Amino acid sequence: MTGNSRMQWPFSLPSDILGIRFAVNVFIATAIVWYALAHIADTNPIWAIASMVAASDPQVTEAARMFRARLINVLVGAAVGLLFLLVSGPAEWALPFALAATVLLSSYVVHIQTMWRQAPITAAIVIAGGLSTHSRLTGLEHGLHKVGEVLFGCVVGLLVTWAMSKIWPIRQPADLRGP
Repeated sequence: MTGNSRMQWPFSLPSDILGIRFAVNVFIATAIVWYALAHIADTNPIWAIASMVAASDPQVTEAARMFRARLINVLVGAAVGLLFLLVSGPAEWALPFALAATVLLSSYVVHIQTMWRQAPITAAIVIAGGLSTHSRLTGLEHGLHKVGEVLFGCVVGLLVTWAMSKIWPIRQPADLRGP
């Protein structure tokens, strides 16, 4: 090694700091969601954790945009899933109709393309609750419970992103260029 050679890192800190920040956000939010749902609510927190990750971002403005898009599409999917479950009961034939209706509603009425796949996923979760229990009432309860978990995960993801932006602000690319 010569006096002029320097050790090369596999990444440059300024361009990769968002990944580090995102990892810290996900770590903290996962711990919160896991503890709250597994230990306090005594439920499997996997849907909430998946939602938290999908609605998270190291930058608050992007996390808020993802949260809004996910929230609206979750509510659309939940409404359609609950409606189909109420009308048809726990019927397998209702699932493809409900998902197709949800996609059309999300695509042509709601017009929020970010996270638009979340609407039919949520409708499927709601209807699956009824199919797995063969009960309309238990399905409604199970579906609403899962939607609540999804929304909880989204809220935790957004709140952790906001808190971390206050504790550990990330400089914007324009700030890195200097005067």
